[in-house]
Amino acid sequence: MNAPLTDRSRPNSLWELTLARLRLFFREPGAIFWTFGFPLVLSIALGIAFRNRQPEPVHIAVESPELATRLRGEQIRVHLLDAGAARTALRTGKVELVVQPGPPIVYLFDPTRPESRLARALADAALHPRGAPATVDKPVTEPGSRYIDFLIPGLIGMTIMSSGMWGIGYVVVEMRTRKLLKRLVATPMSKAQFLWSFVIMRSLFLFLELPILLGFGKLIFDVGVAGSLPLLVAVSCAGALSFAGLGLLVASRAQNTQTVSGLINLVMLPMFVASGVFFSTARFPDAVQPYLRVLPLTALNDALRAVMIDGSGVRAIGPQILVLAAVTAASFAVALRIFRWR
Repeated sequence: MNAPLTDRSRPNSLWELTLARLRLFFREPGAIFWTFGFPLVLSIALGIAFRNRQPEPVHIAVESPELATRLRGEQIRVHLLDAGAARTALRTGKVELVVQPGPPIVYLFDPTRPESRLARALADAALHPRGAPATVDKPVTEPGSRYIDFLIPGLIGMTIMSSGMWGIGYVVVEMRTRKLLKRLVATPMSKAQFLWSFVIMRSLFLFLELPILLGFGKLIFDVGVAGSLPLLVAVSCAGALSFAGLGLLVASRAQNTQTVSGLINLVMLPMFVASGVFFSTARFPDAVQPYLRVLPLTALNDALRAVMIDGSGVRAIGPQILVLAAVTAASFAVALRIFRWR
C-alpha cells in the first residue's frame, strides 16, 4: 500500500491553481491586450488630446467696427456680427462673449462657462486699459451653450453604438456557441434575411430608447431640440443601421463570446475617446482630423449636435449622413459575404 501523503509531501493546491490561472491568462492574447495594452493606448490618445500647448484665443462677437478694432489682439479673435447673429453664435457656443456698443458697453455672456468669464476679463483689459468705466453685464444661459447641451447628443450617440454592437454582435455569437445557428441552416431562410432581421430589430428598438434619452435630457437638464424632431429620429436611425452593420461584421466569424467581446471593445473604445462623446474632437491635432471625421460615431455625434443645438437641416448634415450610409452598406455587404452559421 502507498504511504499516505504527509503535510510536507502534499502538493500546495493553492499554488498550483494560481499557476494554472496565470497560464490560462497568458494564453489569451485578448486578455493580455485589455489588461496591459489598452491602458497604454488610452493614455497615449488622451495625452495627445490634452497635450501641453499655447492657450487658445477666446472668440468674441461685436456689433460695431469700432469695437472690433479696439478688441483685436493675440488672445482675442473678433467676429463682427449683427445683433441676431451674435446671439446665435453665443447660443451655439461659437463665441464666448458678445460685446454691444454703448454707452455703456454691454457684455452678454454665459456665467456657467469659464471661457466666457475669461473672455469678459480680456475684453475689459483691451477696451479699458487705464481703468474700469461703467459697463453692464447681462449674464445669459443660452440653450446650446452649456456643456450639458454638448454632452447629451454625445451620450445618445454612444448609447446607439453600444446597443448596436452588443445587442447584435454578442447575441449572434452566443447563438453560434449554443448551436442555434447550426439548426437554422435547415430552414427555408436566406442568410440575408437572418442578418437583416437583427438590423431591423435594433432599428425598431431605437424608438423606445430615443424618447427616454431625450425626455431625460429635457426633464432634468432642459436640453431641447432646436431643429426638426423627425430629422433627429432619421439621423438616429441612420446611426443605428451603421452600428448594426458593424455588430454583424464582428460577429460573422467569431467562435466564442470571449473573442467577440474583444472585437467589440476594439471597435468601440477608440471611438469613445476620439469621436467627441465627452470633449470636442478639435483637441486632437489637425493631422488626424480627416481620419476622425470618417469614424461613424464622430459622424453621428456631429449630426445629432447640428440638429439639436444648431437647428440644422438635411443639407447641413449631408456629409455625416453619407459617412453613416457608407459604413452601413460596406459593413453589411462584407458581413453577408463572410458570415458562417457554424
